[in-house]
Amino acid sequence: MHISHYLALSLTTLVLSACGDSATLSVAEGTGPTPVLPSPNKTLLPTVHIATAVGWYREAKPIVADGLQVNAYAENLKHPRWLYELPNGDVLVAETNAPPKPDSEKGIRQWIVGKVMAQAGAAVPSANRISLLQDNDKDGVAEVHKVFLEGLHSPFGMVLVGNHFYVANADSVVRYDYADGQTEITSAATKVLDLPGGPINHHWTKNIIANGDGSKLYITVGSNSNVAERGMENEVGRAAIWEFDIATGQHRIFASGLRNPNGLTWEPTTNALWTVVNERDEIGSDLVPDYLTSVKDGGFYGWPYSYYGQHIDERVTPQNAELVASALVPDYALGPHTASLGLTWSEGNTLSDNFKNGMFIGQHGSWNRKPFSGYKVIFVPFNYGKPAGKPIDVLTGFVNDKNEAQGRPVGVVVGKDGSLLVADDVGNKIWRVTNQNVATKPN
Repeated sequence: MHISHYLALSLTTLVLSACGDSATLSVAEGTGPTPVLPSPNKTLLPTVHIATAVGWYREAKPIVADGLQVNAYAENLKHPRWLYELPNGDVLVAETNAPPKPDSEKGIRQWIVGKVMAQAGAAVPSANRISLLQDNDKDGVAEVHKVFLEGLHSPFGMVLVGNHFYVANADSVVRYDYADGQTEITSAATKVLDLPGGPINHHWTKNIIANGDGSKLYITVGSNSNVAERGMENEVGRAAIWEFDIATGQHRIFASGLRNPNGLTWEPTTNALWTVVNERDEIGSDLVPDYLTSVKDGGFYGWPYSYYGQHIDERVTPQNAELVASALVPDYALGPHTASLGLTWSEGNTLSDNFKNGMFIGQHGSWNRKPFSGYKVIFVPFNYGKPAGKPIDVLTGFVNDKNEAQGRPVGVVVGKDGSLLVADDVGNKIWRVTNQNVATKPN
């Protein structure tokens, strides 16, 4: 980094860090089915508190829960964000980042945002590809690492339905033919659905999941702003989960008012769709908790007019009283500003009995809270199809004792071998979590 740029970044960080507020509640108080929701605290400048991204020092690695162990399944990736395992056990990883911003988004505010994102490790160019990883000798480390699909547009979610492989780009869903065991796709894409993109595309990540019989796809589309400050005309089709009918090509809004949904999974006892959602910023370190929730067909979850049911966000004008009156309360809060992104159901994991029934969640970590929140992987236990109990830390230690981010967890997936794989987009690794009695290759 050029010295003038370094000084500018340091000065920006110093000025912004001196502004804003600090939390008066613990993360635990903002977690669970009934989180504490204090009064909003809107400051002149938003709270900015970033763990500077540095990567992992030497042999450092995350800290695991008792009875578990962790090793690097794959290294030297380029901003790995999302994971998907094919039926044959091949692991796919989306190496991706936000698409370039237009000149209209390069004013002083965006300059500051850009500097903050650079400090957080989120300003690297997108590799725009999906890579394939194989661990053929079953030692817990992928010895095969090759490009599976490239030339994409900020890809994120992916899913295989029959012999078709679908990818959610930042502005579309595309389809490719796939044959079992194929290790590279070179054929042209078929676009099956346009998604809200455009020059701003504030929340650019689009995830995708199929239903049980493979007839429909569900796609996450985040908002184009924090709280509609760009106008609702720029939010058409956003802050929502879409449903796409593969046979007819028709789509509809399945659920709305979800500021930035990312992870999607099915809860097997009820067959309900669940998601994790990043809630709004800039009304204090204690607001608003991100959340895990079942998704009801036709449900409205508040954004931008309200949060956690009918808690009005007074920054949003005009209001919509009719929609607010219908706003659903999420099932389970995940703490304010934790940036909960990754989500997978626990079925098939062999970590321990503590993790048999529930959801694994990758929490990317806060920028709008003092002190930090997130920066870890947690497990939320379930009973009878609903969250039941306090979250359990699975992986921590992503922020070191110097307040540096050695890594930031994103996508999570339970592998066919019973392990938990975690994408780390700052450490540029895929971590593999197993029971401590499982033999693995030392890193």
